[in-house]
Amino acid sequence: MKIYTINTVQVINKSIEEVFAFFSDPENLAVITPENLGFKIITPTPIKMSPGCLIDYQIHLMGFPVHWRTIISDYEPPYLFIDQQIKGPYKFWHHTHIFRKMKNGVEIKDRIMYSVPFGFIGRILNKLWIKKDLENIFLYREKVIKDLFSTEQYKAYT
Repeated sequence: MKIYTINTVQVINKSIEEVFAFFSDPENLAVITPENLGFKIITPTPIKMSPGCLIDYQIHLMGFPVHWRTIISDYEPPYLFIDQQIKGPYKFWHHTHIFRKMKNGVEIKDRIMYSVPFGFIGRILNKLWIKKDLENIFLYREKVIKDLFSTEQYKAYT
């Protein structure tokens, strides 16, 4: 199984507690996910994040609805949490969120490790579309997060 990795880093001029509170609320995923994915949480809200927490989502890929279930495998407020796919579009999905205090706020690191199904065809799809699509999703998130945290708007979502 070929595993691909995407790493992102962003610094926000807010406290680690504020930033972690935002990211550890699954309902905020809808705020930072591009609209074209039709992101929707299926699990009844509010969701209390903790190790073992299961979260069901629906997204749309190429116009088709896809059920995605993740488990929170690690949860160490306000420094880290990890979500892993149990069911969904990937053969493997492991997303580590790391938060680190800095003099000018908090550093947010995302490490996404994933594998795609369909063997050789999946590797071609990853090269032509999937990896670029994931990178664009995280670029979109970076912009939205910057805009949200540069104002007081984000408090409405926490």
